[in-house]
Amino acid sequence: MARTIVFTAALAWLAGSAALAAPLTDQQVIALWPGAAPGSEQLAITEVVTERSKDAAQPDRAYTQITRPTLTAYLPAQPNGAAALVVPGGAYARVVADKEGADIARMLNARGVTAFVLKYRLPGEGHARREDVPLQDAQRAMRLIRANAAEWKLDSARVLAMGMSAGGHLVATLGTQAAKRSYAPADSTDQLDARPDRLVLLYPVISMDEKLTHAQSREMLLGKAPEAARLAEFSNELQVSKATPPSFVLHAADDPAVPPENSIVFYRALLAAGVPAELHVLRSGGHGFGIRQATGSATQWPQLLGIWLGAENQLAPK
Repeated sequence: MARTIVFTAALAWLAGSAALAAPLTDQQVIALWPGAAPGSEQLAITEVVTERSKDAAQPDRAYTQITRPTLTAYLPAQPNGAAALVVPGGAYARVVADKEGADIARMLNARGVTAFVLKYRLPGEGHARREDVPLQDAQRAMRLIRANAAEWKLDSARVLAMGMSAGGHLVATLGTQAAKRSYAPADSTDQLDARPDRLVLLYPVISMDEKLTHAQSREMLLGKAPEAARLAEFSNELQVSKATPPSFVLHAADDPAVPPENSIVFYRALLAAGVPAELHVLRSGGHGFGIRQATGSATQWPQLLGIWLGAENQLAPK
């Protein structure tokens, strides 16, 4: 049975202004915003973490009712200067912090990449401008990493964003709409570029088209009856331009939750825009496999990603 814990988010609320003075430490929790997050100022909800695993050695936490979004840093033994913003999925109804967060971060660490797992606000929990709330946090996270790149010994020109499932939708939105002014600047950090240098998408939700989309993700993001303009705005295959970052996209053909056509239409849009891209459609694997639940050919995706990152010069030491 899942175990649910309610706690005060302030326990994880560390300084998160323009730049952090201290060196980065492993599993350090970093607040995104110097004060209340935009649109959440008057929201009176208390963060909840639900432990869904029965194995204490393999946690599977799901976060909800988030008002204080954070980054958790995972540091490699041999850093190469590259960084990654890791965005877990959860259908925009929860943030799956371990199997699509910590697990992914440690895999990137093994390749020398400093990883930051994003705990972002969820659009259906009462925030103002619900559809923009996840993007606000993702944009702020990219800017915060760059604001501290020198202190943390990172290359600000090698910061990729990686997302799974609904987190893949958020990363694709970040990549296609990095220049969107989704919030008023909070401090000098918000003058920095929010565009990732590369995108990595695993079994992503891409489209809001009812023939392609994941229904729960769409409803949580846009509500029950979204306007056509909103559907188009958040259908990322329609937002691709030549400014979209080079992308690695991977999906299983037998995904029962998010049709693989999501990845295929995004890949086609990237090619049409002249954006370098690589697409892998695996014979099997299902949905949400991450690393711990991968079987068959799906177990090879970290190696495929490593090859692509190397070819894209993302793993060369700074």
